[in-house]
Amino acid sequence: MFIETEATPNPATLKFLPGRDVLGDRGTADFTAPGDAAGRSPLAERVFQVGEVARVFLGADFVTVTKAEDADWVLLRPRVLGAIMEHYLSGLPVMEDGEADGEHGEDFEAADQEVVAQIKELLDTRVRPAVAGDGGDIVFRGFRDGIVKLRMQGACSGCPSSRATLKHGVENMLRHYVPEVVAVEQVEA
Repeated sequence: MFIETEATPNPATLKFLPGRDVLGDRGTADFTAPGDAAGRSPLAERVFQVGEVARVFLGADFVTVTKAEDADWVLLRPRVLGAIMEHYLSGLPVMEDGEADGEHGEDFEAADQEVVAQIKELLDTRVRPAVAGDGGDIVFRGFRDGIVKLRMQGACSGCPSSRATLKHGVENMLRHYVPEVVAVEQVEA
């Protein structure tokens, strides 16, 4: 098994490509601590067991790992590669319950359903593929009073350029295509 590694715009995060589906079309899963992965994802649990790992994000065909602040990728990268390889050789599932992060936690008025559908369509077709290329994801979390609330995941979470991406990229695009949008805000959950 050959696992490729790619740098991301976030220097604390690397993208690992195992050459096979991770979650496929089942969405994404973001684990910000070992306890989040316990009982949910054997793959994420194994990566956290390496130590010095602060976050594990599972995408369609990649695993994004954020190192602890004091960790060094020169030492950590081979250990993470080994953990991912061991997981796939074990035959265990990526997710225990088969459930990735879904559309839970969305906050918007029923009357805004059509506007929300437009926002999600733009995010899914124009934003998320580009962000996934950098090892992350942007998830819709709400729309109230013209403000779109988005959650940054994977390499995007904590990335120095994520605020610029939201304000100058995503916000400008959404405001152009959806007149009801006045601003975009990042949320943590």
